[in-house]
Amino acid sequence: MQLRYVFTELGQGLRRNVSMHLAVVLTLFVSLTLVGVGVLLKQQADIADEQFGSQVEITVYLCNETDNVAPCNGGVTEEQRAAITQAIEDSPETSGLRTESKQDAFDKTYALAESNGDTRLLEGDDAAVTVEDFNESIWISLNDPEQSDGVVSAIQNLPGVLRISDQRELLEPVFDVLDAAQWAAVGTAVILVVAALLLVGNTIRLAAFARRKEIGIMRLVGASTLYIALPFLLEALVTALLGVLLAGGALAALLRFVVHDRAADTLRFMPWVDAGDFGVALLVIGVLGPLLTVLPTLLLTRKYLKV
Repeated sequence: MQLRYVFTELGQGLRRNVSMHLAVVLTLFVSLTLVGVGVLLKQQADIADEQFGSQVEITVYLCNETDNVAPCNGGVTEEQRAAITQAIEDSPETSGLRTESKQDAFDKTYALAESNGDTRLLEGDDAAVTVEDFNESIWISLNDPEQSDGVVSAIQNLPGVLRISDQRELLEPVFDVLDAAQWAAVGTAVILVVAALLLVGNTIRLAAFARRKEIGIMRLVGASTLYIALPFLLEALVTALLGVLLAGGALAALLRFVVHDRAADTLRFMPWVDAGDFGVALLVIGVLGPLLTVLPTLLLTRKYLKV
């Protein structure tokens, strides 16, 4: 096989259909970038779920003497407190519990108000909010953050329970936003992938039509299908590599300037995707890019190279 001829045909093919190849490269660039963003968002959702899922607790607020609403009729009694604690400990879904007194709740609120520079409602003999206005609470740790229905149903109707708060309900909007962004990126990428496949098909068809005389001569002299199709395959591989490189650069810029320089500095409480996660996304688009161009080229050359 004369490789010199193959690479000569490759160069001529790239120059002859430069606009079509450029369109394929740009379409691949955008679609692969969105696929990579989807992969990074999926990994970010997994990181957030792992980080906060293990820290999710259920808070059981006990009745206080100042609570005059159902289901409370005065403060929780020692017998009621013991029954609630026993029900929590007997549940197979719980891994532990801790209690928070009225004073503990007041101190947390005071510290928060102090950090905001306004403690007027909590200070003085005539303070609007005192220790007695807070509720005792029991904080329940779960074996599995997704499994809490059993322990909730076991304690929600017990005497002395004011209300139950599940911290996962507060985090659910964060996960919903991440999931929506992920599916939006993947959905848009699928549409652009289809567009890339159509462009690859048109490029192969036009390239084969432009070289129909040369292909006919090569058929007459006994050239194999692989020898004739090799320049087309190399063109597809070159456009795929360019698309992957551009998409990889875009993902690297996103990780560096958006995630690390902005999001990570602003939201320090949450871990973010790093170089390892970027490597996974790069691997995905590195495999997907050539598949989107080489496989259609292999299929279409069998049709368009029959002269």
